[in-house]
Amino acid sequence: MKTLGFAWGIGGIVLLLLFAVVRLGPMALELSALELQQIHWFALAVSVLYMAYAEGYKGFFLAFAPRVIARATYLQANPRPLHVLLAPVFCMGYIYATRKRKLLSFGLTGMIVCFVLLVRLLPQPWRGIVDAGVVTGLILGIASILYFLSQRLRYPERPGVGPDVPEPTDAR
Repeated sequence: MKTLGFAWGIGGIVLLLLFAVVRLGPMALELSALELQQIHWFALAVSVLYMAYAEGYKGFFLAFAPRVIARATYLQANPRPLHVLLAPVFCMGYIYATRKRKLLSFGLTGMIVCFVLLVRLLPQPWRGIVDAGVVTGLILGIASILYFLSQRLRYPERPGVGPDVPEPTDAR
């Protein structure tokens, strides 16, 4: 059960991110069939570079990916049947997390849903330009998770970020 929770938590998140890449990728690839003007090329470069930095590096590499691995490691050491069953949700900080972690997780998810709904309203090539940036960030996010996973497997004794789980008296 320990290994299952660890693998399902990380694997489920990677699969979720891959699903998003597969869904958004075609819209970004559709740009190659369009005749883009200079403003579009500039916007595409800004979108890809900005999302690589903001989503890929700051969001995933510095925050989300190390936390996912920390929470998966905690789950491996402290498996509970429900947490193992819901391991991806556990590793994203939606359940059995500090109040702050839950608020951040749900708040960020709400912002992402709003962003997705707004971007769907954009016409091409603008939607493809935004989606190209998002796909870039998601791919970097997947790579970040795999990087921190490899570091955890190579150096299990090296401390990482905290898992943001409740104190025993604060368990909800």
